[in-house]
Amino acid sequence: MVVQIKYFGDILMSRPAGREAFLMAKAYVFKEVGENDDIVLDFDEVKVLAPSWADEFISGIKTEYSNSLKYINTENPSVKASLKTVLQ
Repeated sequence: MVVQIKYFGDILMSRPAGREAFLMAKAYVFKEVGENDDIVLDFDEVKVLAPSWADEFISGIKTEYSNSLKYINTENPSVKASLKTVLQ
């Protein structure tokens, strides 16, 4: 399943906003995720990604789902740096 992060906004900042985005995705997007489905986070058109937002969103996925996480369109320097921080 591909999740287009741009639908949560193009400037993604703050831990509360990341948590809210995860809860919304859990209710509407991830309800169709199968146990063996990969979850692909697509960062196309995201201008700013703060590590706090990414941490809340990605940690929520890792906690609730045992699926494999993949990341695409991570060339933006903000996205690249935030993911590097969160995934270390």
